[in-house]
Amino acid sequence: MPRPLRLGVNIDHVATIRNARGGRHPDPVRAARLAVKAGADGITAHLREDRRHISDDDIARLVRDIDRPLNLEMAATDEMLAIALRHRPHAVCLVPERRIEVTTEDGLDAARLFDRLRPYAQKLGDAIFSGLDSSIRRMRSLMDKVRASATGAETA
Repeated sequence: MPRPLRLGVNIDHVATIRNARGGRHPDPVRAARLAVKAGADGITAHLREDRRHISDDDIARLVRDIDRPLNLEMAATDEMLAIALRHRPHAVCLVPERRIEVTTEDGLDAARLFDRLRPYAQKLGDAIFSGLDSSIRRMRSLMDKVRASATGAETA
């Protein structure tokens, strides 16, 4: 039997509108609550280094107030790793960030960045995955390799 589809709702641009207006509304956490009430299975939020979308407070409130899995998109930096370890979201998606882009436009070259990503897999365990610029099969193979190296297991 096929696995049922699941709906994850990204609330980044609710925060973008709030930030552009300079106030507290619209509230991305309220948007997440409404998405859950409407049937969302999970919420995605990208805490960028420049905080142009979601804020640190938004992440803390999402973890506290939402009873669905949180997928935290973030750059592979020490600061973001510390935030992920503090909040322990359901999943962490490592994504590249370029200041000139309006929103994430590309994926990580995880094969080239393997050694740099290894500590994230070691510390975040099964919660980690990567927004790659590659095929699904290659992504699975590479993340299996990252996880195996983090745990000391070897893969063929």
